[in-house]
Amino acid sequence: MLYSLLNRLALGAPAFALLAAGPGLEVPLGLLPLQFPADNPYSVEKRELGRLLYYDKRLSADGTVACATCHGPENAFTDGKPVSDGIQGQKGGRSAPTVFNRAYSLAQFWDGRAKSLEEQAGGPIQNPIEMGNTHAAVVKTLQSIPGYRARFKQAFGTENFGIEEVTKAIATYERTVLSGNSPYDRYKAGNRKAMSPGAIRGMDVYFNKAKCDQCHEGINLTTNAYHNLGVGADKPNPDPGRFAVTKNPADWGAFKTPTLREIARTAPYMHDGSLKTLEEVVDFYDKGGIANKNLDERMKPLKLSAGEKKDLVEFLKALNGEGWQAKLTPPAVFPQ
Repeated sequence: MLYSLLNRLALGAPAFALLAAGPGLEVPLGLLPLQFPADNPYSVEKRELGRLLYYDKRLSADGTVACATCHGPENAFTDGKPVSDGIQGQKGGRSAPTVFNRAYSLAQFWDGRAKSLEEQAGGPIQNPIEMGNTHAAVVKTLQSIPGYRARFKQAFGTENFGIEEVTKAIATYERTVLSGNSPYDRYKAGNRKAMSPGAIRGMDVYFNKAKCDQCHEGINLTTNAYHNLGVGADKPNPDPGRFAVTKNPADWGAFKTPTLREIARTAPYMHDGSLKTLEEVVDFYDKGGIANKNLDERMKPLKLSAGEKKDLVEFLKALNGEGWQAKLTPPAVFPQ
């Protein structure tokens, strides 16, 4: 968490405010209190408006795609596909990351091109492959719906809203999609029966032999930093990753380290969805990734035994948690 806060300061990000538990703000075991931007404070009305917008396909150009299409609760807030489908069946180039615990990260997307959840929420709307719309058209559509005008009035005090209010509402909802209270969290809290013997052995492999916590550490099991693992580097026209944002040659092929919370529920894995199972992921790391000009220096063969690999997978499964299951049901009725 300290890493995240220092990043915010370094990037000149807006101030964040810590909030105590309240309606919709209950934080599961293992997580820290939620933070909301000073210019987008939390309210129940804003969260509920954001929830409606998140599931509403009318935000897309042809009314077929919503945020939840690629980040649905039935697939642990992903879509279970290697790459996502947008309007008219178009295929994206990257796997949809989970929404879980995005409140604990500032930069969004695999390449970190969005500096906040608010900025991220506006991206897919106007991406021609994803929702294929424009911000102006979305606002016009929503303003034509009396039920939404009333909701925006409740949440923001005005019916004269723009895309800024739309993305603020969606981001507010997304910050409340949390996963914690996993067997690992309960084990750390003193319940020595919370994890299986195999998972306990796997925890030792994770922290001591494989040293996974060099990149997957802290309350959200990620440093939120960018690393080159070599994924896709051996394919024609590799994805440049973070380099496309920074233009720094050292960032070529680097992608943001994802959270490992709910990792057993969010297959397939890596930015291109190329690894189908946790066993494949462990094998990939065990061999030291794929060699390329920018391979991270920490990517080295691990030489794990078959038993250690099995135990490591068991530990990763122990990172499945609670706090989000109540958000599984989409809205039954949308504003009209």
